[in-house]
Amino acid sequence: MNYRNITKVLSLFGMSIAIIFTLDILISIIYKEEFKTFLFYDIGIFTSSFFIWYILKKDKLNLKVRESILLVNLIWILLGVIGAIPLYLYSNISFSSAFFEAISGFTTTGATIYENVEVLPHTLLFHRSLMHYLGGIGVIVLGIGLLSILNPTGSLSLFKAESTGIALEKLSPKIKDMAFHIWIVYNFLIFFDILLLKYFGMNWFDAINHAFATISTGGFSTKNSSLAYYENNGIIWTTTIFMILSGVNFLAHLRLYHKDLSGYKSEEMKLYIFLFIFLSLSLTLSHLNSETENLFITLENAMFTIASIMTTTGFASVDYSNWSHLSVIIIFLAMFLGGNAGSTSGGVKIIRYLILYKTLIREFKRTVHPSAINSIFIDGNKQNNQIITSTFGFFTLFMFTVSIISIYVYARGYDAMSAISTGFAIVGNIGPGFSLIGPSNNFAFFSDIDKIILSIGMIIGRLECYTVYILLSISFWKKF
Repeated sequence: MNYRNITKVLSLFGMSIAIIFTLDILISIIYKEEFKTFLFYDIGIFTSSFFIWYILKKDKLNLKVRESILLVNLIWILLGVIGAIPLYLYSNISFSSAFFEAISGFTTTGATIYENVEVLPHTLLFHRSLMHYLGGIGVIVLGIGLLSILNPTGSLSLFKAESTGIALEKLSPKIKDMAFHIWIVYNFLIFFDILLLKYFGMNWFDAINHAFATISTGGFSTKNSSLAYYENNGIIWTTTIFMILSGVNFLAHLRLYHKDLSGYKSEEMKLYIFLFIFLSLSLTLSHLNSETENLFITLENAMFTIASIMTTTGFASVDYSNWSHLSVIIIFLAMFLGGNAGSTSGGVKIIRYLILYKTLIREFKRTVHPSAINSIFIDGNKQNNQIITSTFGFFTLFMFTVSIISIYVYARGYDAMSAISTGFAIVGNIGPGFSLIGPSNNFAFFSDIDKIILSIGMIIGRLECYTVYILLSISFWKKF
C-alpha cells in the first residue's frame, strides 16, 4: 500500500476544496456577514495541504485499485471534517452534529440537524448547498482532470471506485474528457433550473441554493418547510421536472448533445419513467379523498413527492407523513428505488432491479426447463455472471446495512417506523423518512454517537457498499 501516494492525493483534494470554499467567503462579503474566521480557516486548510503536497511533490503517482479504494473512503472522511469545521465555528452545535451535516451535504442525503435553518447566516446556507454541489457530481469526478494529468491509469481506478452504476461506460477515449463533459451537463442543468426558479418568484440566493440541491438530488433547503414555503405551482413543477432529469443517467444527457437519443430509450429509462408515473398516479388516487385538495393540487403534490423520494432528493411540498396508510406505503415503496445508474441519485438504482427481475425470471425458466440455456440481456447486451453476482451482492449489502441502522435506532428506544425509515433514508441518501424523521422534522434529537454512526451509514450508501465493506476484508490488507 503506497501511503505516500494516498497522502499526496488527499493534500491535492484539501487544496482544491479550500479554493472552492472561497465562494463561501464571497457570499459573506456580499451579505456583509462575519468572514474573518472562515477566511483564516480556509487559509489554514490550503496552507497545510500545500505543505504536505510540497513535501511529496516528487513522488510519482501510481494508484492501483487497492490504493484507490482506500483513498476514496479517506476522501469522504476528509470532506466530512473539512466541511464540518465552518458549521461548528459558526453554529452552536457539537462537532458530531457538524460532521453529520457535512456528510449529509457531500453525500447529497439532505438530512439536517438544524431545527431552524431560516436563522442561519447566508454563509452557512450557501456552504451547505455548495457541499451538495460538490457531492452531487462526485468530488472524485471533479478531480479526474487533475489526477489524470499526474496519473492516467490511477485516475481511472479512482473513478471506478467512486462512480455509481453497474459498469463504467466510456463515451470518450480519455476519462478526464468524459468527466469534464459530465460536469458541463451538470452545470447546464443547474443554470436553467436557477433561471426558471427565479422566473417563478424565488430570489437569486434561494434559486441558486435550491438548484444546487435539486440537480445534486440533495434536498437541503433555505426554508424550514422546504419548497412548501413558496406555495408556488411553477416552482413545484419546475423542481419536479429537474429532479426527474437529475435521476437520469448523465451519459444519456451527454449523448443528447451529440443528437443521440439512445440513452433515453434504454430499458432502465423506460422502467424509471413507468415507475414514476405509476407511483405518482397511485399516490394521487390514494389521496383523492382529501376534502381540502382538488385533483390538480393532489396530482402536483403526488408527482413532486414521488420524484423527490424516488430520486433521493428529499424535498417536501407537503407533510406527507400525515397522509393515509396506503399513501405512506406507496411513498415507502419509492424509497426502495433510486434513480438510474450514472445519475446523481442514491438508492439501489433501477438498473439493478431490472437485472434482479430478469435473473429471477431466468431461474423460474430453468426450474421448468433445466437443460435450456437462458441468457440475460439489457438493451440487447448480454450480461455476464460477474455483473449479475455483483448486483445480488450489492442488494444484499444494501439491505444488510439498512437493517443494521434500523435495528440500532430501534434499540436506542425509538419507534419502529422511525427506525426503519431512518435506515432507508440514511443508506439510500434520501434524507427525510417517516414519524420522528418526517419531512417536517429533523435529525437533531439523535445523540452525538448516533450521528457518527448515521454518518458512516450515509458514506456506505454513497459509495454503494462494496467500496466500504471491502476494507473489512483481511485479504484487502494483504499484498495482491
